[in-house]
Amino acid sequence: MLYSMALPGIVFFIMFRYIPLLGSVIAFQDYQILNGIFKSPWVGWANFEYIFRYPDFLNVLKNTILISTYQLLFGFPAPIILAVLLNEIRLMVFKRFLQTFFYLPHFLSWVIIAGLVFELLSLHGIVNSIRHLLGAEPILYMQKSEYFKGIVVASAIWRETGWSAIIYLAAIAGINPSLYEAATMDGAGKIRQIVSITLPSLIPTIMVLFLLKIGSFLELGFEQVYVFLTPMTNSTGDIIDTYVYRVGALGGQYSITTAIGLFQSVIGFILLWSFNKLSNKTTGQGLW
Repeated sequence: MLYSMALPGIVFFIMFRYIPLLGSVIAFQDYQILNGIFKSPWVGWANFEYIFRYPDFLNVLKNTILISTYQLLFGFPAPIILAVLLNEIRLMVFKRFLQTFFYLPHFLSWVIIAGLVFELLSLHGIVNSIRHLLGAEPILYMQKSEYFKGIVVASAIWRETGWSAIIYLAAIAGINPSLYEAATMDGAGKIRQIVSITLPSLIPTIMVLFLLKIGSFLELGFEQVYVFLTPMTNSTGDIIDTYVYRVGALGGQYSITTAIGLFQSVIGFILLWSFNKLSNKTTGQGLW
């Protein structure tokens, strides 16, 4: 009876995770819709050779790696910091208010967030109004390619930091209170308690979430970047997911886009395996 409770999950994974894997074979075919998988001609590694010879792909790959790296460097630590700060608030009413305040952006779609960002950074938006008061020239941020990556990363941090902090707050709630009481008796201040008790206790949670994040390093998400793209920022904002949409969905080159998707998965698996091994050796924590 107990094992039967896992049956819906097993069926879900078989139907929506393992069976679709069979479709990856079209990465090695010249897939034609009318012929299907079984009658389309095999082309070996030709699709992979094509994407690496295609001039735009290297620029797309570079943009994806840079934005992913920025999100990892600035976005990943943000919920940890927020959770630690929220944990130190003792006035519960104020704490609940702040938690709700930080959770809310997660429920906004990227379309709404993009609209807000475009309005804030427009010629007559708040940012340029402040610049005008300070005597500076206005800047059309959304049409400047040099600001695109920063805007994408900052909007992702604003939307997801509060929601991601929930996991860390739950982990902090599981820390034995007697550790803090003993530290207080020894004269440790709040900073010392955070450094010596809170953060070391969070390491297993941090490592698991970091490994899950690194496994999807090249998968930024189509919607987030696509809603911010303009013709002026396409050179620095076009990533693999938007490239796949343009080539696959609009261009009808399904084999090419499947080859790109397979490339993303292989890179993600290599990174996950490497960092999991490194984590096991250095911290004793890992996914397996």
